[in-house]
Amino acid sequence: MGKNVDRRIKFRHLDAFSAIARARSFKNAAEQLNLTQPAISKTLKELEDILGVVVLERSRSGVSLTPKGEVFLQFAEQSTAALRHGLRSIQAADGAAGQLRLGALPSVASSLLPDVVRDFAARSPDTLVAVHEGPHHDLTSRLRSGSLDLVIGRLGKPDTMVGLSFQQLYSEEVVIVARPDSPSLALRRAVDLNQVRVLYPPKDSAIRPLVARLLISQGVPLFRNRIETASPEFGRAVTMADPNTVWIISKGVVAADIAMGRLVRLQIDMASTQGAVGIMSRAEEVPSVASRTFAKLLSNMCGQGNYGSRQKDAGMWDE
Repeated sequence: MGKNVDRRIKFRHLDAFSAIARARSFKNAAEQLNLTQPAISKTLKELEDILGVVVLERSRSGVSLTPKGEVFLQFAEQSTAALRHGLRSIQAADGAAGQLRLGALPSVASSLLPDVVRDFAARSPDTLVAVHEGPHHDLTSRLRSGSLDLVIGRLGKPDTMVGLSFQQLYSEEVVIVARPDSPSLALRRAVDLNQVRVLYPPKDSAIRPLVARLLISQGVPLFRNRIETASPEFGRAVTMADPNTVWIISKGVVAADIAMGRLVRLQIDMASTQGAVGIMSRAEEVPSVASRTFAKLLSNMCGQGNYGSRQKDAGMWDE
């Protein structure tokens, strides 16, 4: 690849390529980047014309990386993340106000983050904290590209964690909840959920594989009477409004509702859905001072025993 080719490749080309590759969908990638589908398709075509190779294959089943695309993706994401990190470091050296951009799954955003963000603000009042909530694949893609500094959420499948490191903070299980007067509270087996409407985690959620594994182990097919959603607001509103609806969701999202009696947990064994929740960062990057401070506050809070069993990491966040 010559110098002229290097100069023609822009941030927008690499961001579009990474988003499409990770989302495996032009539509979802366009939504992540606030672009139209024609615009993101044009940007990818420009990149492939510059490279002289096809990096993504389109088919009826979706989008997949070509062998050359798989190689280029790793370098593209490392390059954009490193350059963005360098730009932020220069700004910090010039005395510009710092910024910490956090990504969080709903269960973390509603339970753990508020206290930690408050403590961080007291320690670092000049640092602007921006919290972005979203599904796992979206947050990890943005972390890899450098548009987020840290992501706090569940450990995902191996293909979603490429290029990222993970420090476990605690373990959390999935629960099934309903309103207090729901007849579904009498149900004791997963197969019995076929009798009610089920709010079910969507394909891009971190908990979906855990729930699917539980159903498979019990010989239960995917519920036909399901509504797929990752929205805490929608899930809470529908469950509270309809006694014949149950909601399958991470415990952290509804912990306050359960404590206050607004929602009640079904007595269906969900122990096998326990999953690790922790801090995700870019594997090859030295964390900024703000990132290290925030991660240490998170670790300390979880170490107090309020958020399940904490697993010691190798010390990457220790000062």
